[in-house]
Amino acid sequence: MERFITLMLVGLVAQLVDGALGMGYGLTSTTLLLTAGIAPAIASASVHMAEVVTTAASGASHIKFGNVDKHLLKRLIIPGSIGAFSGATFLSHLTGEYVRLYVSIFLVFLGLYILGRFLWLKDARKQEHAALSNRFYVPLGFVAGFFDASGGGGWGPIATPALLSQKGMVPRKVIGTVNTSEFAIALSATIGFMISLGPSNINWLWAGAIMAGGVIAAPIAAWVVKSLPTKVLAVIVSGMLIFTNVRTIFSYTALSSRTTTIIYIMIAVIWGYIALYMIQKEKQSKSSIQRLKSRKTS
Repeated sequence: MERFITLMLVGLVAQLVDGALGMGYGLTSTTLLLTAGIAPAIASASVHMAEVVTTAASGASHIKFGNVDKHLLKRLIIPGSIGAFSGATFLSHLTGEYVRLYVSIFLVFLGLYILGRFLWLKDARKQEHAALSNRFYVPLGFVAGFFDASGGGGWGPIATPALLSQKGMVPRKVIGTVNTSEFAIALSATIGFMISLGPSNINWLWAGAIMAGGVIAAPIAAWVVKSLPTKVLAVIVSGMLIFTNVRTIFSYTALSSRTTTIIYIMIAVIWGYIALYMIQKEKQSKSSIQRLKSRKTS
């Protein structure tokens, strides 16, 4: 019973992170199962089984709050589902342990790019929306879906920053759409695991515990996305992306715990400063708008 409650809390926290930032549910949950000694394929299978329900709840919440771009949703689902099924089949026969290292290095640089775009480049909300073709969506969906299933998580961490890096993309719409599309990716991965591993190898109790916590957190996370200012949300996404993947990269190195701790603290301090700076700017911007409105009404 104690383990069930613990896993439910993990599912709740993971869904809050995933629903609000468009990433983190699979990676958070899978990491816990791996530390408990569960084989990567079984851990990923259990998490994706839970995600079938949590992503459905999250998607419904994002649709309710107007966070979903339906056109973008349709472009991501098919290649993502094919990639997820392929990744599940791959992981069932070969461990995806080192896949995360290469993905994490890529994501750190992509996180830095997103941070730079929202800090120094033009506001994405004021840029003309880039006309993206299937040459962009198909590879993105397939790769994100494949790594999601084979690495225990990756749909959000890959799809969200890749979309945010494009001109004219609104963060809350990207996050809401990626979360909603993840239902199809989780379902496809689960089907792949069920065929390759068999139902007996999925830990149904653990999946149920993670699932319960995620369902509770889904509407809260969707509300957070709707309420946070665009630039603040973008800074949070990029910061989480950098911090999470730097930790993954360090786990493959021989750096001392003291060195890694110093680096973590530096990242946290810089990230915190930037976040506070953006919050302050948003407050000043709102104050200016309110002053203008009061002048017009007076």
